[in-house]
Amino acid sequence: MEDVERDAVTAVFAQCSGFPTPVSASVIHRTPAASRSRYISITADWSQAEQSRAARLRFTQHWTLLCDQRTLVQSLPAAPCTHTQGELLSRDSPSGSRRAVIRATCRQQFLEVWGSCGLEKSLDLTALNRHGVVYEDAVFASLAWSPCERRLLYVAEKSLAVDPPAVPVSPSNEHGQASLHRDEEYGEKVKSEYVEDWGEGFTGMSAPVLFVADLAKGEVSMVKGVPSHVSPAQALWAPDGGVVFVGWWKEPFRLGLKFCSNRRSALFHLDLRGNCEPLTADNVSVSSPRLSPDGRWLIYTQGRVFGPHNQCRSLHQYEWETRRTSVLLDVVKRSQKGEFAGLYESLPLCCWSSDSQRIIFSSDYQNQKGIFVLDRRTKQVRIISDDSEFSCWKLLLVHEDLLVVCCSSPQQPPCLRVGLLPPAGGEVAVSWLTLNDLSLTFEFEWKDMEISPAPDEENPEFSGLNFGAVLVKPRGLHSGRKLPLVVFIHGGPHSQFCAEWNASVAAFCRLGFAVLMVNFRGSTGFGQDSILSLIGNIGCQDVKDVHRAVLCALQSDTSLDPNRVVVTGGSHGGFLSCHLLGQYPDFYRACAARNPVINAATLLSTSDIVDWRYTSVGLEYSFDRLPTPEALTSMLQRSPITRVAQMQAPVLLMLGAKDRRVSPHQGLELYRALKSRGTTVRLLWYAEDGHSLSRVDTQADCFLNMFMWFQRALQMHSLS
Repeated sequence: MEDVERDAVTAVFAQCSGFPTPVSASVIHRTPAASRSRYISITADWSQAEQSRAARLRFTQHWTLLCDQRTLVQSLPAAPCTHTQGELLSRDSPSGSRRAVIRATCRQQFLEVWGSCGLEKSLDLTALNRHGVVYEDAVFASLAWSPCERRLLYVAEKSLAVDPPAVPVSPSNEHGQASLHRDEEYGEKVKSEYVEDWGEGFTGMSAPVLFVADLAKGEVSMVKGVPSHVSPAQALWAPDGGVVFVGWWKEPFRLGLKFCSNRRSALFHLDLRGNCEPLTADNVSVSSPRLSPDGRWLIYTQGRVFGPHNQCRSLHQYEWETRRTSVLLDVVKRSQKGEFAGLYESLPLCCWSSDSQRIIFSSDYQNQKGIFVLDRRTKQVRIISDDSEFSCWKLLLVHEDLLVVCCSSPQQPPCLRVGLLPPAGGEVAVSWLTLNDLSLTFEFEWKDMEISPAPDEENPEFSGLNFGAVLVKPRGLHSGRKLPLVVFIHGGPHSQFCAEWNASVAAFCRLGFAVLMVNFRGSTGFGQDSILSLIGNIGCQDVKDVHRAVLCALQSDTSLDPNRVVVTGGSHGGFLSCHLLGQYPDFYRACAARNPVINAATLLSTSDIVDWRYTSVGLEYSFDRLPTPEALTSMLQRSPITRVAQMQAPVLLMLGAKDRRVSPHQGLELYRALKSRGTTVRLLWYAEDGHSLSRVDTQADCFLNMFMWFQRALQMHSLS
């Protein structure tokens, strides 16, 4: 009977996690001669988890739209989806006539150029042996066409085995030749020598280098002149034919970059003569350089170095002709409900309006994500997404004022929508068209909650801050039946639970649970003051916020069972889950923690973000700082390991053996402490997974075991 039930749970999660999600898009506009109408071709790239193969598939889908002036008249039926086997990166050329693709097989990487008549060019990058793997992540990756469409700029791992020839950075010969330099760092690699990389999610990725592919010559060459103390990333062609890129400081040693927007970096310009100069200050963290269509304005996001590893960022513009920099959008300290609450994420690759006067982006605001438009001249911000149907809007692309977005809500899986940006001042009148209408809405209901701390739980330095939560539950309960409640806590801690489609939340609801997702003080989307309020208060303020949210949910919704409350979370969410068991031992009936922080003092020497261990307890970090007894004591006192004696509820631990953010020895430390005290505990060990436990088979196994763990702890009836 238990095998039948496990199969049923697995099937529910497979359905909820199997909906495809659009991850990127490209657009081509074509206007027939002697016509006021135009045709718009949209290509969307999707990702879909496929449980039977334990794989995440990528595929493309195409639509053709008919547009009359500034109105979308009609969408033709979509073409069948096409599996994009091995495609890592892709970009359309400026004219839209060609498409560049970086493709990987089991042992090789290729750079392909596709046109209207098929494959035009294919470079075997592995055989050329000029570099290592091409970077495909969101932090470093680039694939930029030169304006003349003769060259492609990208980032790859430096090879120590060969000395690539130097190359001018100009995108075409009409700009002249650059000076050539030799790189003194190249040499034979010592087999036993330790080589730093960029931490969790970047294992083996140590030395990114800029490369240019000359399509006519079929050659790949390294761009010279990048300062030796930085790693180049997010490169693009400059208006003068040079290159602009983000340079991440790698001295005196590297700290983890994934999920961390507080790493020291600057924007650099490499000119035609091989001269490299910074365009920004060098004591900040910058990212997302985006050039306006007219080539006059370069925008980028900026934040502080160290401190919270994710924070509200400012938006700056650099005028190319005058070389002057100004602030377009400042950090938002506080916001009212429904208002713009600050910028918390990277800008889309294409985010400008066609007139180069407006920037469009998506960002967290309270418990939702919306799309905002910023007028460069007036610096006014407006929200242009409509929350009446969808509560999460993620901008994928802006192309000639056509917006392509991904939308979802807790009861509706992701869909692709498009809309044309109206003239300045009329942005709220965007008319949205859904391209892949699934006609599927699950029988869930959800509530957006705003919560105030109790008077004795206020932060005296940042008083008056509210926080949020999202309650999701199945609709149509039988009379008198009460729902068990899963308290779901996000990691970070400076991240957010958006009211969007979440496979685990949906699966729990389909299996008879309600789920409360808590955005405690310190979460993004509530202003910088909220983020700063958590510094020095972890293990206290955030724990009280989560418990306060649970009490508010139970008080406001009588369909929830106060005697059947369980808790789950990963990373800092696991830290809080274990704290709740120790601080409220008679309240929570079970816990499931993924890669939890258990002892911040012992984590200090093993995490790739050692700076956060100091910042979290209110201490300043510097590269040469050494631990003191006082610092270690502070870290230990705020850790859930000190509450082990009070923990009574059964604990399920899910650990990734390759986790470099939170060492799996953290979970093992709790496992042994609980075992020695006779507390019920189980440990799942995922040998091939890291911090996010993101493999398709891992996610399915984690959900199955969480559900069964909670079901037994609550003595629920079997599904059969």
